[in-house]
Amino acid sequence: MPSDCNGIAVLPFYFLLFIQRGYRFAMKSVLTGGVYLFFMLLGCGFAVSPSFAESDITYQIEGVEQDVLHNNIRIHLASLNVETSLLTDPYWQDEVGATVATAVQPFGYYNSDTTVNVTDGKVIVNVVLNTPLTVNKVTREIIGAGREDKAFRERFNAFKLKQGDVLNQRIYEAFKSSMFNYALSNGYFDYFWQVTRLDLVREEKQANILLIAQSGPQYQFGELTFVGEDKARAIIERLKPFKTGDAYSSAALADFNRSLNQSGYFTRVIARPVVSEADGLLVPIEVSLLHRPTDSFNTAIGAATDTGPRIRLGWERPWVNSRGHSISSDIFISSPEQSVTADYRIPMKNITSDYASIEAGYQFIEYSNTSFESETLSLAVHRYWQDNNSPWQHDGSITYLRETYDQGDLSTNTTSLVLPGYSISYRKKDSELNIDNGSYLQLLSQIGREGVGSDIDFAKIVAEAMIIRTFNNVHRISIRGELGAIDTNRFDEVPTSLRFYAGGDRSVRGFDFREISPTAEVIDPETGEPIIDSIGGKYLATSSVEYAYRFADNWRAAAFVDVGTATNDISSKFTYSIGPGIHWISPIGPVRFYIARGFAPEEKTWQLHIMLGPEL
Repeated sequence: MPSDCNGIAVLPFYFLLFIQRGYRFAMKSVLTGGVYLFFMLLGCGFAVSPSFAESDITYQIEGVEQDVLHNNIRIHLASLNVETSLLTDPYWQDEVGATVATAVQPFGYYNSDTTVNVTDGKVIVNVVLNTPLTVNKVTREIIGAGREDKAFRERFNAFKLKQGDVLNQRIYEAFKSSMFNYALSNGYFDYFWQVTRLDLVREEKQANILLIAQSGPQYQFGELTFVGEDKARAIIERLKPFKTGDAYSSAALADFNRSLNQSGYFTRVIARPVVSEADGLLVPIEVSLLHRPTDSFNTAIGAATDTGPRIRLGWERPWVNSRGHSISSDIFISSPEQSVTADYRIPMKNITSDYASIEAGYQFIEYSNTSFESETLSLAVHRYWQDNNSPWQHDGSITYLRETYDQGDLSTNTTSLVLPGYSISYRKKDSELNIDNGSYLQLLSQIGREGVGSDIDFAKIVAEAMIIRTFNNVHRISIRGELGAIDTNRFDEVPTSLRFYAGGDRSVRGFDFREISPTAEVIDPETGEPIIDSIGGKYLATSSVEYAYRFADNWRAAAFVDVGTATNDISSKFTYSIGPGIHWISPIGPVRFYIARGFAPEEKTWQLHIMLGPEL
């Protein structure tokens, strides 16, 4: 019996008497012990609350080697409201034994024995699991249309418990739940378990399992219904990955919802089955939607050492007509570059990744650190396509380019090119702004022939790649590289915007933007004095390796090595740079600072680089 100084702890004792021995006996005990209880409460200062507080006993569990069993026993014992001093009482020792039995029974151990020893305040629980129950017989049966469905049968027959296995009730219960969810996900909306029974034959240490499923019929996709303006009906029908009469599948419906949300036409959209309005076995799919505004505008601001502050203003009209055509335009402004572009997009079969695009643009460039300036007009037709669930995007294009450019005392040139081209790109990253892991690859080729819309023969190929990996959320490594080559019959007429240059924030740090390339003596347009200036090259090769260490939640320390060149002679020496850096992981993306020491064959330089925004 509980000791007197445990105060209110005697109350559970009388409650247990009530449960175990009946109302009359318990009430008699309460009446005869009432005076004793009254004075006991006074003597203990009405110390009621500590008795009901959950104990902080640490149980030392012995005899159990399996972690899952050990953890389950510990979790169950933690729920006992008991103090260490009470565990010498036979009643509480029986409670511990019953608690342990409850914890191990789901794993097939229905004949366990438990003893409790309290020594020097330590509670040692010795568990003897004894022989577990094994599965003697498993009887399964499907009633209904699911019996003829191969996928349904395979899922139903994948029940893991077989004859001779140790009984595990978690597997049994998990199968019942997962089978029910699978049935609903595949159109068996009337599914229910007609019989589920687990018969335990403890004397023979065996268990028999009976599972009889009533699948009911398999429902099918019905027609689409709309809640909201239905001007997008034609587009939505094209996005639908199923036909009326196809077997219902929640996976297909999830793909449908994903395509709707990625289409760019809607502020909010969701498709769901309305089983209560089924026409026979045809379940209508209700599409609730809210269209984007007729016109939308956006602004993006950034900065980098190469360009200084920059701003991009965007406008988009997502709906031009009922076929889903859209139009957008961007204005880009920075110190060296100003441009205006317009893009008219025509969706094809899969409107999220399969479309044609007509792009027109004007660009003016004048770099303060060179005597170069150019003015470019372009018109391009692109055909983009991407396989479902693939990160690879293809782009077939034909581009008309007319560029007027001059550099110092070089005569002003105007070159026109018609360039069929193809590119393939891969992009995958774990965040839009602060990237811990990501990969990027692009291969681009363009070709033009003199007399076929072009003033010169021209062919260009470029390969770019970058990989970012983070280990243990601390060590971050980024590797990037770029290779390019131009083949032409008259290189001096190649527009300077198509030539190769190296140097700058995203190339070889430690040097000005476009500083690394073949040079020539030109006249500075501001001073009239002759200067040596970069004029671009036929070949490009750059590479970079950077390591960053996260020393605080939003800060990384970095170190890098860059190497590369832009040249007309592939045997020329490479330029390289090294330096430290620091990254601030801000809410609007990473802000990166670097101090770079550049090493060129003719000179050594220092450069500060500041970059805002993600690398990919």
